[in-house]
Amino acid sequence: MDSESHKTTAEKLVYMANQIATFFHSQPMDEAAAGVAEHINHFWEPRMRQQLFDILEQPDNGLDPLVLEAAKQIRKPGTVSA
Repeated sequence: MDSESHKTTAEKLVYMANQIATFFHSQPMDEAAAGVAEHINHFWEPRMRQQLFDILEQPDNGLDPLVLEAAKQIRKPGTVSA
């Protein structure tokens, strides 16, 4: 088993969000934040986005500052059923 299989869903989402941010770091902050938000809005299903918002509420959540900036532009999903 690889180390990825031992991560929680939240840890995987933080990792994925930070990977997206890494891709956009070479762009100016406003463009980079918009790019991260657009990617997450387009490719992440509502449950994933809701989990991201839950993670954002936690202190020391491990998210890249670019993800924190992009969160202002990420669509918050409606009610999500489990």
